[in-house]
Amino acid sequence: MRDAKVSFPWHRVERVSDIDWDNPSTPLIDLRNINPADVGQGAVSPDSGRITGETLRHAIMMAKNGDVDAVTFAPLNKAAMYAGGFRFPDEHKFFANVLGHNSYFSEMNVLDPHWMSRVTSHVSLREALDLINENSITDAIELADRMMKRAGIDKPRIAVAALNPHAGENGLFGREEIDLIRPTVEKVAATGINVTGPFPSDTVYIRAFNGEFDSVVSMYHDQGQIATKMKGFNRGVTITAGLDVLFTTPAHGTAFDIVGQGVASTGGLESALALAAKLAASKGARS
Repeated sequence: MRDAKVSFPWHRVERVSDIDWDNPSTPLIDLRNINPADVGQGAVSPDSGRITGETLRHAIMMAKNGDVDAVTFAPLNKAAMYAGGFRFPDEHKFFANVLGHNSYFSEMNVLDPHWMSRVTSHVSLREALDLINENSITDAIELADRMMKRAGIDKPRIAVAALNPHAGENGLFGREEIDLIRPTVEKVAATGINVTGPFPSDTVYIRAFNGEFDSVVSMYHDQGQIATKMKGFNRGVTITAGLDVLFTTPAHGTAFDIVGQGVASTGGLESALALAAKLAASKGARS
């Protein structure tokens, strides 16, 4: 509040059960694990990473125990978390570890009505090529279909992006589209999921944003991230899809370069909160 030069009523509580949700004052659970004076602004530090990991772990346990319906978190720095003792390549794998989750899960990026998924995520591009196979493509398509239906889209229209330039140009630039991706898409489509492709990745997002598709499943991280961030940097939301606990966060990063300037937008965080509430309410309606 001091840094942002804002003021609003708040009060401290020890646990979620102490909260009066009709009270307009904002409840704060203080883990007492931080002295703000010890953590500098706009810099990676082990202390900030430790605090981030501890706070998220506490939030996960609240959700796992049924005290809250979803967890929305602000942008975080993965290198700081790693330096702070949470030795995971990203927060999503940390979430899965805390929850004891061993099966498939993935990030999804939501921008307005569009739900963008991916076959591989936070790995090197060279490693991503080895992780693209029939099972991983199928898992990504099925998860996208399941999450969109949960959000109220009855028959999601899913497009699958090609791996190679121009979708391989009929085998001239690679045969992955012919030998792997198209047969997998057709096999999944035969189960009743409305999925088509593969389509060239440099044009499929234009088609999606023009209303032809509700979702695009990319082969690797930046295929989808570049397109969605260009389209709506301050509106996009990242969901950790496939876990028992619902997580949302802004799709953008920590923006260390503008810390303290008073120019940051709250649009992404507002969208993340709104989507978490919508999905939590949908889950409650079905249970």
